[in-house]
Amino acid sequence: MGKGVKAAVIGGVFAVMVGGAGYGAFNIVSALSGDGGGTDGVAAGKRTGAPGKDEVKETTAAFFKAWQTGASAKAASYTDNGAAAERLLSAFADDAHITDVKIRPGPAKGTTVPYAVKAKVVYDGKSEPLSYRSELKVVRGLTTGRALVDWRPSVVHPELRTDDTLVTEQSATPPIEAVGRDGSELTKEKYPSLGPVLDALRDKYGEEAGGTPGIELVVRHEGDGAPDTPLLTLAKGKPGKLTTTISPSAQAAAEKAVKRFAQSSVVAVKPSTGEVLAVANHRTDGFNAAFEGQAAPGSTMKIITAAMLIDNGVTTMNGPAPCPDTAVWQSQTFKNLTGLKPNKNATLADSFMRSCNTAFIKLIDEKPLTDASLAREAEDRFGLGRDDWKTGIVSFDGSVPAVDGPDRAAGAIGQGQVQMSPLNMASVTATAITGAFRQPYLVSPKLDGRELAQAEGLRSGTAAQLKQMMRLTATQGTAMEAMRGIGGDIGAKTGSAEVDGNAKSNSWFTGFRGDVAAAAMTEEGGHGGDAAGPIVAAVLRTGG
Repeated sequence: MGKGVKAAVIGGVFAVMVGGAGYGAFNIVSALSGDGGGTDGVAAGKRTGAPGKDEVKETTAAFFKAWQTGASAKAASYTDNGAAAERLLSAFADDAHITDVKIRPGPAKGTTVPYAVKAKVVYDGKSEPLSYRSELKVVRGLTTGRALVDWRPSVVHPELRTDDTLVTEQSATPPIEAVGRDGSELTKEKYPSLGPVLDALRDKYGEEAGGTPGIELVVRHEGDGAPDTPLLTLAKGKPGKLTTTISPSAQAAAEKAVKRFAQSSVVAVKPSTGEVLAVANHRTDGFNAAFEGQAAPGSTMKIITAAMLIDNGVTTMNGPAPCPDTAVWQSQTFKNLTGLKPNKNATLADSFMRSCNTAFIKLIDEKPLTDASLAREAEDRFGLGRDDWKTGIVSFDGSVPAVDGPDRAAGAIGQGQVQMSPLNMASVTATAITGAFRQPYLVSPKLDGRELAQAEGLRSGTAAQLKQMMRLTATQGTAMEAMRGIGGDIGAKTGSAEVDGNAKSNSWFTGFRGDVAAAAMTEEGGHGGDAAGPIVAAVLRTGG
């Protein structure tokens, strides 16, 4: 796409939209001071360059010795952010009640040192062994030239991120035994990607499920309001049984599929009911981007735009939608993907299945369309952008604001100010192929009496045309390669969304097979069929 259709940066790119911001980022205090606790004050003749082998060994040995003996302030003095290090190391002993710490370093790889930690957690007469592995890096202090531990929370425990701490106490909520739609238990060990989802379900439904709390060592996420992440159980509580909508076969396929591509997320739903069949993320920040991500969806948005054109009588599936090389909207020039040949006689179906940007740009100023038409279509027909979804855990409801200027045109092709998550786009596909908006959910509303969001849905004729255009895209258009070999009634839509600062576009793909709809997004994954497409196809092959 041309520069004019790059996504507006609203609150940061997808990777750091929520929760991911600042993970592993260089600490500002460190950048200014160069160390966290040392006072050697060496200015002239200070050492420069990467720390040598002996310096790495000496620094880590001193740091580990102080940490093991509970000398938090002294251990922190060997880091490049003494204040933050002392707070977390103190909490390690005082709030997490971790004692008898023994740290065994492994062979250094340059300035990176892996190590194993063995300790005990002792609380209220209960004691359990704790063991884990992590690693640290030794860097050169900018002002002193000292060799120092590059401070980050993961030095203390690999599960810790910015603003996290460790706490041992009676659980804030009872544990749950989450089960899938087939009655089988869903565990983090079997389905690692479900970890944050299971924690969120426990946080919300632990008491309602009827369990009793135990005593646990947990990661407490102070900064973003996320539920605690349990690490170790000292006294088991009684778990309450919580039935979810997850399909174990679809979940297993989703988890395997996202591992193929970094920074990827996928959601599958059952269009006839709205039940979420699978949710998986493969991300470095642990963020549930599948439900909470906010990013421009690229050309997958053309499902909603096509519905708007049809519902407002602008054109039909077999009506005109010419595809020129370029399209100008209020002095902004929009282009197609490289290699797409123009077609002045194209129908809407032609331009949809080939993902022609200019065809959609050319049609958005036709009467009776206004600046608010796309937003109304998204809200009234697809149930998006109203902040009223109640899925069972935190989720983003999509955003399609009414805008003028170049962003009105950009929004029609899923750029500008339009923001979506994979959950939103899976729901869009479900609405498109059934004509009915059924709000996605993970836990039955009967459990807690919550009211699911409602929307008008689509006219039967509009839904029939959208479904047929998606079928053509899967069998003859841009989604054909990704969907190859999948039998049954199938359809899809590809998307690639440019984001300022990214070398490659984000890859989006949404599709259906029978009564399963899925959508995926891969940051900087390229074209929709390159990364997100294979993920969705793998989930659809399971049949839910």
